[in-house]
Amino acid sequence: MRGPSRGVKRVAAHQRGLRAERLAGLILILKGYRIIARRYAAAGGEIDIIAQRGKTVIFVEVKARAALDDARIAITSTKERRIVGAIRHWLARNNWAMPMTLRCDAIFVGQRRFPQHVPNVMTLYLD
Repeated sequence: MRGPSRGVKRVAAHQRGLRAERLAGLILILKGYRIIARRYAAAGGEIDIIAQRGKTVIFVEVKARAALDDARIAITSTKERRIVGAIRHWLARNNWAMPMTLRCDAIFVGQRRFPQHVPNVMTLYLD
């Protein structure tokens, strides 16, 4: 007998990713952030969560893997470029955020581990 097809695996991975994003949003809310947007897609990239607390706006990449270390290495330089493109697009339409502190964070979700929120996981170059 065969295991699940690639399509079934892809759907299951997508569902795990959505659950991880919901969990990440809950963690941010508990830390006092207000969720501004979820799954913002533009310029060939996507920002999983955009949140604000005080004068800080964070752009959060959520990575869910079986092990936290695997989640950390899943943010490649190509992924970073795509995220920064989406951030630029969002900022062009939300210029109220430009004078605020802008940060790229990540929340890593692993099996049977408490998720880790890592501030400044990427450097944000907007020039």
